[in-house]
Amino acid sequence: MNKKILLTLALTLLFAWGIFHFKAQLGLLILPLFIGLVLFVTLRLYRLMEKDDGNSED
Repeated sequence: MNKKILLTLALTLLFAWGIFHFKAQLGLLILPLFIGLVLFVTLRLYRLMEKDDGNSED
């Protein structure tokens, strides 16, 4: 697995913890941050699946 993608996902988990830890202070900003975070992780995982699919030739 690509270390850069795994490191990015780990940092994203820390960012998610920060979002939910400070949700009272963020107020209405929490929803766009959460949606952006979900989109970011989805695209990263899709890129990881694309790399794995490209390496296997049947």
